[in-house]
Amino acid sequence: MLKAIAALLLLVLSLGLHGCTTGVSGLKSYVDSLDGYEFLYPNGWVPVQVTNGPDIVFRDLVERTENVSVVFSEVPGGKTLQELGTPGEVGYQLQKNAIAPPDSGRKAELVNAEARESGDKTYYLLEYNVKLPNQERHNLAAVAVSRGKLFTFNASTTEKRWNKMRNVLEQVVKSFSVY
Repeated sequence: MLKAIAALLLLVLSLGLHGCTTGVSGLKSYVDSLDGYEFLYPNGWVPVQVTNGPDIVFRDLVERTENVSVVFSEVPGGKTLQELGTPGEVGYQLQKNAIAPPDSGRKAELVNAEARESGDKTYYLLEYNVKLPNQERHNLAAVAVSRGKLFTFNASTTEKRWNKMRNVLEQVVKSFSVY
């Protein structure tokens, strides 16, 4: 009887420890079926009310500047993502118009840009180093076109926490999908 209890206790402890590993554990799902997108976000992050900006924002309860957001806009002429440009071209336009627009006090550098296929959709995965007057940040973005809209999913953290958050944020950005 004691052996059975000990084995059960070890099983429960090992499952509990497994939940602390990197992977899908520790992530929650967000689905917006009305606008047609979904993504995973870290457990412990909460939605934030915003006006005249992103459709949705989640941020960390403790590290309040860590966040994810979704923005979408109309695509002129019903173009596809590929018709808008290569990953580098779209990444540069996003950098210039949204991440570090003129007179924003921010400077951004596109570090990486690549395309990924998932189902019948193409996604551009973009990585930026962003310098603000008082801090440096690291942004990851996924961009996709669906139903005549350009969707931009952005994940951001301070450069100081980038090494700790990198794997989680990469997984979160790759989880973004539109339909």
